[in-house]
Amino acid sequence: MPDAALSDDERRRLQAQYAEIAFLAGGLAHEIKNPLSTIGLNLELMAEDLGPAESPRDRRLLQRIERVQTECRRLEAILKAFLQFARVGELDRVATDLNVEVREFIDFFQPHAAEHGIDVSPHLAVDLPPVSVDRALLRQVLLNLALNAQQAMPGGGLLELQTCAKDGRVLIELIDNGRGMDAATREKMFQVFFSTKPGGSGLGLPTVRKIVEAHGGTISCESEPGQGTRFTISLPAES
Repeated sequence: MPDAALSDDERRRLQAQYAEIAFLAGGLAHEIKNPLSTIGLNLELMAEDLGPAESPRDRRLLQRIERVQTECRRLEAILKAFLQFARVGELDRVATDLNVEVREFIDFFQPHAAEHGIDVSPHLAVDLPPVSVDRALLRQVLLNLALNAQQAMPGGGLLELQTCAKDGRVLIELIDNGRGMDAATREKMFQVFFSTKPGGSGLGLPTVRKIVEAHGGTISCESEPGQGTRFTISLPAES
């Protein structure tokens, strides 16, 4: 963890400051979300009032309304991602077999992967020590990384999920054979609001790292253009 050298008092002070900032940020996001929902509802009513747009004027007006609706939906998606980012704090941890979590996630994700021509291949080590995790947040981590892999393989491909134990830690790796990333992208990919995807919120990978680090874990990435990507998550094993 980055604050490993801090004293307990310093760590508690920083956690309290972070909790206050997260609370304020979440409140601000809610204040924006409410009027945004009202705007979206009124746009729907306006589009209904136009009915079948028969005149050139009505068609232009309907197109403008649809563009604003698209932007409203994009802002709502950004706010949703930001709220997820801001809420990562207190964890509901339970001692868990990571292999069970991975298998359940694969069962959930498999139909989506198949629709996009992606084969999901698990390679799970036997007799893993348990890890203490928030299961819902772990599912969020796996989903974000799997969706990133899917987007890097627009023509289909292979996604491997591997687990192993090493030096008192439990590792999970997600490996794809997609487009990969260059060094500049790898350097910035965990920065808040950085995204290479059109319309991306830039909060997916920062949220992943935040969740992993909240569990006392680390996340690293190996990737090269045209060579695919490997994310490695390392979590402390339960003693």
